[in-house]
Order: sequence, then C-alpha cells, then structure tokens
Amino acid sequence: MYQSTVVVGHLGRDPEMRYTPDGTPVTTFSIATTRKWTNAEGEPQERTTWFRVTTWRKLAETCNQYLTKGRLVLVEGDIDASAWSDKTTGEARASLELRARNVRFLGGRGERLETGEEPGPGSEEEIPF
Repeated sequence: MYQSTVVVGHLGRDPEMRYTPDGTPVTTFSIATTRKWTNAEGEPQERTTWFRVTTWRKLAETCNQYLTKGRLVLVEGDIDASAWSDKTTGEARASLELRARNVRFLGGRGERLETGEEPGPGSEEEIPF
C-alpha cells in the first residue's frame, strides 16, 4: 500500500534547522492552507488548516536556505495525525505532520512575498528527497 499527500500553502514562520546526534540535518516549518466558500445563506466562510512539515538531509538544507515566512510551497509526503488533550484547558487538540519527500517552491521570479523578500531559486523549483 502507498500513501501520499500533497499540500499547497504559505509558510507560517521561517524554517528551523537542527542536526541529529549523527549529524543528519532536519528542517521543520509550518504551512497554512485556507479554504474559502460561501454557505447556503450566502455568507463567506473560511477555514485554515495548519500542517507541521519535516524535511531531512539535502532537502532540509535547501528548504532552510531558501524558504521564508509567507512563501507559497507545494509539499508532497506522508502524513501523520495525532490527538491529545490540552493540559491547561482539557480541550481536545490535534496536529497534522507531513514528512516531506518533495518540496516545490511556487511563485514567479522577482515576485515579492508578503514579507517583502525576493523568492528563492526558480519560479517553480522541485527539490527531491
């Protein structure tokens, strides 16, 4: 059996890179996907879903070098969902984590991001895992 999930969204913050004890680079970042629609009463609706993304090795180094908050990306990988209760409020919580196999930087050359920075390399560069 095979599972693959594709998510397109904007980075919620700059990536964070660290190294495992054996020296393997790991970069994490979060992306937000927003769905907009009009309900039966004609009122606009919006729902944002956040994904935590983990990249490894060369892909981790590339993502850390070129991605910044606000950048539009397409991420393909395996998804893992987890649920827990908030310790302070007791509310049910859930998170979605995506282990990336491919990351594609979206947006055209010279396009300015919400942060005012220039995008990284290429207009749609795919970085394989």
